[in-house]
Amino acid sequence: MLKPRGDCWVITDAAAGNQRQALTLADLLDMPIRHLQLEPRAPWSWLAPRLTLGAELALSSTQELQFAPPWPAVAIGCGRQSALYTRLLHSLSGGHCYTVQILDPRIDPAHWDTVIAPRHDRLSGPNVLQPLGSLNPVDDAWLQEGREADPALAELPRPRVGVLLGGPRQGVVFDGNYIEQLAYRLQLRQLSEGGSLMVLASRRTPRALVERMRERLADAPGLVWAGQDDGSNPYPSVLGWADRLVVTPDSVNMLSEACAVGCAVHTFVVGGLPGKLQRFHQALRDAGRLYDIEAIAAPPARPLRETAAIAATLRERIAGRQQQGA
Repeated sequence: MLKPRGDCWVITDAAAGNQRQALTLADLLDMPIRHLQLEPRAPWSWLAPRLTLGAELALSSTQELQFAPPWPAVAIGCGRQSALYTRLLHSLSGGHCYTVQILDPRIDPAHWDTVIAPRHDRLSGPNVLQPLGSLNPVDDAWLQEGREADPALAELPRPRVGVLLGGPRQGVVFDGNYIEQLAYRLQLRQLSEGGSLMVLASRRTPRALVERMRERLADAPGLVWAGQDDGSNPYPSVLGWADRLVVTPDSVNMLSEACAVGCAVHTFVVGGLPGKLQRFHQALRDAGRLYDIEAIAAPPARPLRETAAIAATLRERIAGRQQQGA
């Protein structure tokens, strides 16, 4: 198998989900990685990636020094603002930089060598790869490392149920009443079948809502993690030890990672979901990978693991391009 030459820039904003996808993909390319966090000022931030004129000057002085030649052999961006700079690199490098953009850049994908957009984005083109979910690092080795990092979780009574909390987003109900209803359903099932509950907040989860969940589930065996005050983040360990996962409906990344574990995955939705998110949920349900919180569900035949195949395709494309230009 051909191997890409040179170095790889990973370009993102501050969003943890964007960084996770781009860095995970870059790691699998087996190239030296440099991570640039680029956040242009307005109006470039508003119009990215459409407005390219003057975009290099839209960065802070520190970021401007980072985004400078020698240009990389490969650039991977994730998110709309990073798309501005992966788009620029194609011309700045004289076409020598292979540009990859994760998520729909909202303009013609032909501005990049490869665009990776989930199917619910409904983006198509000869250079577009369409995984079902988001890119992530979850595989057998990652889960084993999680189990080894916190073997004490194995002592919790089974079934061990991991509960992943996201946060508010437009078009999704995620408030105090939602948390009350979710906690009630978790508590009811735990009382009927036993087991334990391992609840994890994310950066987007309002602290007050996590504390309300902690109060409601105080009598159930398990844990509630809201931040560093509760110790180090046990996320990989919880996924590694979980017999079942319950994920709030707001995050494509969390749902994708949960479906990569290999256990049954459940969610709880109040009201409707916005169009793209609804299409993603429906695709997971149609594939037998996502169920309502009350459902009795068996694990899927195979975990949803798409990242390695995407990376293999990308390695071939990059190495093939480099061989042609040699």
